[in-house]
Amino acid sequence: MKSSSDNANIMPVLFVGHGSPMNAIEENEFVSVWREVEKSLPKPRAVLCVSAHWETRGTSVTAMAKPLTIHDFGGFPKELFEVQYPAHGSPELAKEVKGIITKTEVGLDENWGLDHGCWSVLRRMYPAADIPVIQLSLDYSKPAQYHFELAGELLSLRKKGILIIGSGNMVHNLQLVDWNNMDTPGVGYDWAIEANEKMKKFNLSNDFKALIDYRSQGKAFDLAIPTPEHFLPLLYTLALKQENDNLSFFNDKAVGGSLSMTSVKIGKA
Repeated sequence: MKSSSDNANIMPVLFVGHGSPMNAIEENEFVSVWREVEKSLPKPRAVLCVSAHWETRGTSVTAMAKPLTIHDFGGFPKELFEVQYPAHGSPELAKEVKGIITKTEVGLDENWGLDHGCWSVLRRMYPAADIPVIQLSLDYSKPAQYHFELAGELLSLRKKGILIIGSGNMVHNLQLVDWNNMDTPGVGYDWAIEANEKMKKFNLSNDFKALIDYRSQGKAFDLAIPTPEHFLPLLYTLALKQENDNLSFFNDKAVGGSLSMTSVKIGKA
């Protein structure tokens, strides 16, 4: 965790458990809380989203002026595939991100757009789509420590009015989902609840090393994180926590037994 002597005007950081793509069109308690969280934030100059659904070899940032809305899922109603989120991109911000990251060479991507890990949340927080949005990809070839260190290089963006959002799920095991209870928030397997509570404890105690070393935390973590892409966006959020920042949780519930919607807000109270 880095420290800062002056974070009076620094933008908060979020990790959002995005859950099902249907959250983009359904009304439920999670969506209601996303709206309330947005009201608690200063209006950002732009949004940088690190989504579980954009994995690449190497690191890239979307650099087009008008990103496409990507429907990167299947088996959902036609209504969901018709949703568009016409936020502008920001080639200028993309170049700035490329310039401030020294850990690796960042590619300027003209092809990806906004995936549902990004737009399903932003559509509810900023329905007017009047804030520029860019995405930063996850390099699937790199370990957790690498991602945490890379994320720390984004700190200056917080001081320039950029809202950084990590979008994934702390607990995410689709192979073990209880589909009969997907619409009943609060239903979680014992191991999912155990892992989620330990993750929260590590968050609150600033023990980010334990989260980086998630493969050493036992069977509950192994079941909660069978693959890392939904977990790594949490590390991008935590890497930006400053000494005087508060950390709080929202949407702290399990769904479908093996998923957690638990989300994190970092910033001044």
